[in-house]
Amino acid sequence: MASNSIKGYIKKAYEKIKTYGELVMFSHTLFSLPFALIAIFRAADGLPSLSLFIWIMVALFAGRNGANALNRYVDAAIDSKNPRTSTRHIPKGDVKRYEALVITLLCYALFVFAAFMINFICFALSPVALILFTLYSYTKRFTWACHLVLGITCAGAPVGAWLAVTGSLDFPPLILGAIVMLWVAGFDILYGTQDIEFDRKEGLYSIPAHFGLTMSLWIARGFHMIMWCLLILLMWMTQLSLIFSIGILISGILLWIEHTLVDPKHQKKMNLASYHLNQIISMLLLITATIDVFL
Repeated sequence: MASNSIKGYIKKAYEKIKTYGELVMFSHTLFSLPFALIAIFRAADGLPSLSLFIWIMVALFAGRNGANALNRYVDAAIDSKNPRTSTRHIPKGDVKRYEALVITLLCYALFVFAAFMINFICFALSPVALILFTLYSYTKRFTWACHLVLGITCAGAPVGAWLAVTGSLDFPPLILGAIVMLWVAGFDILYGTQDIEFDRKEGLYSIPAHFGLTMSLWIARGFHMIMWCLLILLMWMTQLSLIFSIGILISGILLWIEHTLVDPKHQKKMNLASYHLNQIISMLLLITATIDVFL
């Protein structure tokens, strides 16, 4: 009986952890994390010390998951009204709002502690990161530039990783941050085209709701074109070579495919275009950049 009881508790704990992971979209870590790893390996010209690497990873995971939990907390009422998001965990009742807030506070605290363990500059700048994490969740209520704020927030991952390794800034991490900003803002605009009518009805701000579908698609294309050009500039500035250039070429093809797939009325296509293809792009660039660094 005791054994069955223990197994029951373990199963419940596992299911709860799994639910929390889905709440913060843990799988979406594949967006900014690969670029942070590129910054780490390039800044260290290889591998940093194990302890430093661990604390950087802790900071990245804590910051990202805390920000996502807060987004779910803040948007719970909006999500419940939108047919596309009404099945998310808080509207369904699988997770209480206060649970999302607790996750946020714990992750924020862990983020600051990890920054303290890295170096003084990261610790001193950690409040700036927390402000950006928090600000994004409210931007759709007052500005259509919310996609850019999300991009800037994600851009902090490679920039912060570079600061963690070197303790100073340079042009390569700023270029890498700009790449992430434009890339994330671009595919977030594409994803936001699904909610044009809902956002307008609810008085929410977004580039698709403000500019309409056609202009929004062109803005996203422009962001991704500039991002792709910046990848070429990054290759030149960091002396990455042939392997990374292959990654850039393939990523350009995948971005083109992404834009051809956009169909706001077809959620599976939108998930493929906005999420899955971009996860492949980030991993492709990480693999090719890593090969160039270590060979």
